[in-house]
Amino acid sequence: MDMNAYLSMFIDESNDHLQALNENLLRLESDPEDVSIVQIIFRSAHTLKGMSATMGFEDLAALTHEMENVLDLVRNNKLKMDSFIFDTLFKSLDALENMVQDVIAGGSGKADVTHIVTALKSIVSGDYKNQASAPVAAAAAVEVSGETPQVSDAASEAASLLDEFQTSVLMQSMDSGLSVYHVVVHVSEGCILKAARAYMVFDFLERTGEIVKSHPSVQDIEQEKFDRSFTVFMISSASAEDIHKGIVSVSEIESADVTQMDRETLAQLGRRAEQAAEQPAAPPAAAAVVNAAPVAAVPAKQEPAKEEKARPASNGPVARTIRVDIERLDALMNLFSELLIDRVRLEQLATEIRRSDLTETVEHMARVSGDLQNIVLKLRMVPVESVFNRFPRMVRDIAKSLDKKIDLVITGAETELDRTVIDEIGDPLVHLLRNSCDHGIESIAARVAAGKPEQGTVHLRAFHSGNNVFIEIEDDGNGINREKVKQIAIKNGVVTPEEAKRLTDNEINMLIFAPGFSTADKISDLSGRGVGLDVVKSKIASLGGHVSVTSQEGKGSIFSIQLPLTLSIISAMLIKLGTEKYAIPLSSIVETGIIRKEQIRSVHKSFMMEFRGSVIPVLSLSKVLDCPSFSEAGEAETEIVVIRKGEKLGAILVDEFIGQSDIVLKSLGNYLTNIDAISGATILGDGQVALIIDPNALIK
Repeated sequence: MDMNAYLSMFIDESNDHLQALNENLLRLESDPEDVSIVQIIFRSAHTLKGMSATMGFEDLAALTHEMENVLDLVRNNKLKMDSFIFDTLFKSLDALENMVQDVIAGGSGKADVTHIVTALKSIVSGDYKNQASAPVAAAAAVEVSGETPQVSDAASEAASLLDEFQTSVLMQSMDSGLSVYHVVVHVSEGCILKAARAYMVFDFLERTGEIVKSHPSVQDIEQEKFDRSFTVFMISSASAEDIHKGIVSVSEIESADVTQMDRETLAQLGRRAEQAAEQPAAPPAAAAVVNAAPVAAVPAKQEPAKEEKARPASNGPVARTIRVDIERLDALMNLFSELLIDRVRLEQLATEIRRSDLTETVEHMARVSGDLQNIVLKLRMVPVESVFNRFPRMVRDIAKSLDKKIDLVITGAETELDRTVIDEIGDPLVHLLRNSCDHGIESIAARVAAGKPEQGTVHLRAFHSGNNVFIEIEDDGNGINREKVKQIAIKNGVVTPEEAKRLTDNEINMLIFAPGFSTADKISDLSGRGVGLDVVKSKIASLGGHVSVTSQEGKGSIFSIQLPLTLSIISAMLIKLGTEKYAIPLSSIVETGIIRKEQIRSVHKSFMMEFRGSVIPVLSLSKVLDCPSFSEAGEAETEIVVIRKGEKLGAILVDEFIGQSDIVLKSLGNYLTNIDAISGATILGDGQVALIIDPNALIK
């Protein structure tokens, strides 16, 4: 089978699982006692392992397998999470992510993760804290045991299958009042689905106790690589009779031999295991099997249930999602944009001709195309959550490396952005968050000295405003030291001393975006090299947005990124200024109305008006756009449009309203960039071009 056909699916799903693992591991770190989170983590790791093994990425599968061993102990309450285990699991996730990135780059996905595997194995064995516990050893023995020939006698079979560690586990379980059973299950001769019957037996035994060892291996049993019987060693508080009764109740199970083992037999097995361990090397073939076990073996405890339960699901509902090439969506959007222009033209013609059958047809087409428009728009939109979700892990690692306490608060993660913008926005946000954690949030001692709580807070928020999305990163750190910024800017030749004296606070703040600029006193892994915020500014500009910063020394800073939705179609209010037509995005409009001129008052050379109990600024759109064909002089009343940006309101004066319409957003091209107050243009139904107003530029 050609696996290349499934490679893109593997990459997408692997990234999804790695993201889920990171998120849930962070949740678990804040609540280590919540076993339900461990179950979710285990399932993601298990699925990732199976996918990797299927695709032939053995290193990925092997490392995930070792993670499973640790997680299995935790979910069965045999191991308590601590900082070493969390750090090791996070390092494992980083290694897995690097392997997947290697696969994306066309590599084999191989990596040297010996040190991580050694750490994971030491956690399983208990050696990492020099106090191995019996329950901890149990699953380790299960996971890495090799296969051996099947024998008939229960005691001798146990001696050959169980190693010294496993025997000691069984002994200590017996000391704690549990019973140890050796179970041999015989399947009926005419059984067709042996693996399915074996799964049903394993499912019952799992609910009754804990399986320590199975022979043949679970993988072989799943693939029906056994004759008519298989052997299980288990620990349980149930009686031998109950276990026997439960096994034989499974259809097509011929018989079950359940033998309770005593201390003397186990002690004898332990001595035999010791002797076996002291003997020289095993024959080459056996050694090969044992060495392969960590990669190939499947956990005896949970695998049958997991794998077999997955099989019936294939008969259930088919996957409800498909992956579509972004270029196809672009083509669809462009075609629909042309259709929309023709629809508006048809509506105008129908109004002029006034034939009832034409009007009805056009109205029906408008309804259908409206529904189609909603679907087309939503196809390209992706919640920023897909980008935001990877930052809690990053902030956690940064805080640990800087020995700071930082809480990342995310709001507005459901805010949707165009897929092309989502793909590009990740790196700028990484730089800004690192900047806030490193330069913004102070050390614990400095925060306490300043009368602040030990834990700093970084807010990451997103919200819509008009046909733009704003992403803000706010910290409650020490803010920008403007005097220091000025001195560094002068030293680096960014500004002259004379220019520095004339700079406003906002202009000084923006100096930190200059290439090569850094306020770090020493170079570290996080900062000091002067690479970061200049990259942010250029990347945001390339996306058609811009970044700004406000800061209060000692209180904190807010970095604000304004990004276009890059939607092709928006709802807008069409207005006139003399002979010119303009469009204002409907999502920015709070209200429209008519007011008398005397209601507008001059306050400190700015025009203001009362609006629903508050005072808001007033702008003349004709003056902003320098419209020669319209004059406000002589009019007693004027139309207004109240617009919003975040929590800020403002009113703009217009000539007259044309009406609401869906318009196609067109770029002004490379020659007309950064035109103040204009975000693009649209072609109206009659072929005229109308400029689109950017309300966010009018409210500052």
